Amino acid sequence: MKLPDFFESDRAEVDAALEKFLPPAATPPKSIHEAMRYSVFAGGKRLRPILCLESARMFSDPPVAAVPASCAIEFIHTYSLIHDDLPALDNDDLRRGKPTCHKKFGEAIAILAGDALLTLAFETLARSPVEPERGVRLVSEIAGAAGTVRGMVGGQVADLEAERKKVGIDALTIEESGC
Repeated sequence: MKLPDFFESDRAEVDAALEKFLPPAATPPKSIHEAMRYSVFAGGKRLRPILCLESARMFSDPPVAAVPASCAIEFIHTYSLIHDDLPALDNDDLRRGKPTCHKKFGEAIAILAGDALLTLAFETLARSPVEPERGVRLVSEIAGAAGTVRGMVGGQVADLEAERKKVGIDALTIEESGC
């Protein structure tokens, strides 16, 4: 799927910001930073961060505070892809036509690169230029969306538990916890 041309400026803005937030590849420990950058810049449309920027534009112009959030979302997405490709999960050899992180850098570095990207996502969010109360809400919402209750990690667990089983619609419904 090719995105409309008018999103190209958003994609370029996100790529420039990702470059700014990621440690340079030569920064020690070099292997982890190379793996992080390899995975983040492996291609992709940047759909999630573009949606973040465009949503922010609906409410403020320019959406300066949304740039760190959009990068954090891309870091979380990339971490999830790195971990999803590992032998313990999907055991993929290729992602976007290139060797997966664990194939290029080894399983241990791939796990740590994913962990480092998740950590960098929250560091990036914490440094967002927003008032403190809004920043805390932002961190909380994104952490919840990435977590186990109604979040990405919980969805991955449900996927694992459903392997080789007949799954009904009730397995796809997540009840509110009331928390």
